[in-house]
Amino acid sequence: MYIIIAGGGKVGYYLAEELLRSNNEVLVIESDAQRAAFLSEALASDVLHGDACEVATLDAAGINRADLVAAVTGDDEDNLVICEIARLRNVPRTIARVNNPRNEELFKRRGIETTVSATQAILAQIEQELPTADVIPLLQLQSGLELVELRLPETSPVVGRSIREVLLPPESLICLVVDPGGVPRIPSGDTRLHAGDALVVVTRREAVETLREAVVGTAHGLDT
Repeated sequence: MYIIIAGGGKVGYYLAEELLRSNNEVLVIESDAQRAAFLSEALASDVLHGDACEVATLDAAGINRADLVAAVTGDDEDNLVICEIARLRNVPRTIARVNNPRNEELFKRRGIETTVSATQAILAQIEQELPTADVIPLLQLQSGLELVELRLPETSPVVGRSIREVLLPPESLICLVVDPGGVPRIPSGDTRLHAGDALVVVTRREAVETLREAVVGTAHGLDT
């Protein structure tokens, strides 16, 4: 698949990395020149510096042959415009990030059914990387799922264990491990966990507290 990602922040970066690992053809569009240069090096992939709200930029990105456009900037209006341009260019599928949950209905009325949500307050916490938070909500997904980040303290019961040994709540999956140096990797069952690692996990919203106890502390969290 050829996928265009509009927005090269944390969400855009992680999305691009995972899609590239799955052997998709991916192009990220980023409006900030310095960030675009960083992404190009970090992803070892082409990144287009430009405004994805402009038709000329999307045409230059090859939107006419795109299978999917993901608008994941921090601005709901921009994401809506990007998706509408994609629809005018007959892109088969669009995904929009909705930063303000109140705008989700507007996206649906415009025919953009696939959305992911996160409030601006949560995003501000993520950008500041508050060290006091055990669990940082990243995105609210459809069907009652949520993407969260957990950082492992030295006292975590899972430090030194492999992922296959960690007892997670049902329908939970560790999809990314970021080491203390900020290097992300897609884990396998044999991946060892270390103090300071940040885990990005998909889980049920009602299971977040159980997940925190199992991974951060106060629950055993091991498959014995």
